[in-house]
Amino acid sequence: MSKNKQYEIYGYIFLFFSFYSVFFIRNELGEISLFLFLTIVIVCISTDIGGYLFGKIFKGPKLTKISPKKTYAGVFGGYFLSIIFTYILINYSKYFTVKFINFGRDELVLILIISTVSQIGDIIISYFKRLSKIKDTGKLIPGHGGVLDRVDGMIFAFPFYYIFYTIMS
Repeated sequence: MSKNKQYEIYGYIFLFFSFYSVFFIRNELGEISLFLFLTIVIVCISTDIGGYLFGKIFKGPKLTKISPKKTYAGVFGGYFLSIIFTYILINYSKYFTVKFINFGRDELVLILIISTVSQIGDIIISYFKRLSKIKDTGKLIPGHGGVLDRVDGMIFAFPFYYIFYTIMS
């Protein structure tokens, strides 16, 4: 089997696991399923948007050659916006779940970890796009790399949370 075929098979297995983890989080965790699903989506999207905005506004040193537009300011902007947006979601959690969820230290740490995993996932997908000589996956969101760029971080964040949940329960 060629090395490219082997990587392709690994990619399919990982994507299957990623989709399974989305299904599990959305459907198998009882009354907080929707809330957890939305939390992960909001953390990933706000991390991506925060990274883009803060990187554009504050510029600064580049993070990596793999994804040359990413800056350290963008990393911190991603953290900042993900905390703000998730805090807002948690304050309105009564609309998603019967249990009220407090925004404490544990939740803050989990948000930062999911945001970090999302950013690492984004860089890994950028690496594979560079290998394939694909710059953007669409033009619908100018400057953001396309609609699929929103999903890059989620491809890694959902499996991470699934593994985290499985270990913790």
